Amino acid sequence: MKIALFPGSFDPVTKAHVDILKRSVALFDKVYVGIGINSTKKSFLTVEKREQMLRAVFENEPKVHVIAYEGLTVNFCREIGAGYMIRGIRTVSDFEYEKAIAQMNHALEPDIESIFIVSKPGYSSISSTIVREILRYNGNAEQFIPKEALQYL
Repeated sequence: MKIALFPGSFDPVTKAHVDILKRSVALFDKVYVGIGINSTKKSFLTVEKREQMLRAVFENEPKVHVIAYEGLTVNFCREIGAGYMIRGIRTVSDFEYEKAIAQMNHALEPDIESIFIVSKPGYSSISSTIVREILRYNGNAEQFIPKEALQYL
């Protein structure tokens, strides 16, 4: 069974995340959406709210499983039996950053492959960081967030 992990903060989930995940589902038997908990980072949404949001967005996709985790992502991959880690690439700088992480992960766990999926052009400018700022200052971010997730904001 091909199992993959799509890790991230998903704070909040965006249409760009959804696009990467929907395109990756066809490649794997099971895809975990792993909400990474970083105790040093101040989150916009609680972990529980992000889990609810992601479950609502992917409720009709039986291959997708939402779960929160803490610690090294490669260790979590081992825990859930994931042999692949999915990462979305929007820009050249994303690639450089993700490449460095992938190489470190490979050094820690050579059996886990990083799979890079390039974002569609229409989604390349969407990031959770920018969407958080829009929401924080009461802007309208509806065009960047899946409709199923709006009720959780």
